[in-house]
Amino acid sequence: MAGYRKLGRTSSQRKALIRSQVTSLLYHGKIRTTEARAKEIRKVAEGLIAMAVKEKDNFEMVTVTAKVPRKDKDGKRVKEEKNGRKVTVYDEVQKEIKKDNPSRLHARRQMLRVLYDVTEVPTTPAGKKKNTKSVDLPAKLFDEIAPKYVSRNGGYTRIVKIGQRKGDGAMEVLLELV
Repeated sequence: MAGYRKLGRTSSQRKALIRSQVTSLLYHGKIRTTEARAKEIRKVAEGLIAMAVKEKDNFEMVTVTAKVPRKDKDGKRVKEEKNGRKVTVYDEVQKEIKKDNPSRLHARRQMLRVLYDVTEVPTTPAGKKKNTKSVDLPAKLFDEIAPKYVSRNGGYTRIVKIGQRKGDGAMEVLLELV
């Protein structure tokens, strides 16, 4: 018997399906899918969460100096004329950042191999394009999801059967983070 379900797809389609559903599960907290898909997605998602729990506190805080453009009251960059050209004025600012230790960096890169990029789009129609922002899912795993499961040894997801789908009779389930 095979070590995984083929889900009636080619390998590239299957990998893309699993990646997208795992990304949705970790972003939204729960997804609705078929039972066979849920069991495959659960394997991948629990591995990522276990990795995040293990590397949760493996970083150090570092102070760095960054150049930040000076802005006026309207939020636009302040420009100064030098040698007949307009040049943006920069201020030096001290910032505290998290610096991943090597094992946490490796875990972050392993997560990025599986997870797709998520872009948050505002619900209001005005400024939809302008106000979009990218979500850092590995950071969400480390900072929000992992602390909830520190005392737990596996079993981070739950499958709840909903019933049969109307169209083809496939068993539908709700896959959610516990």
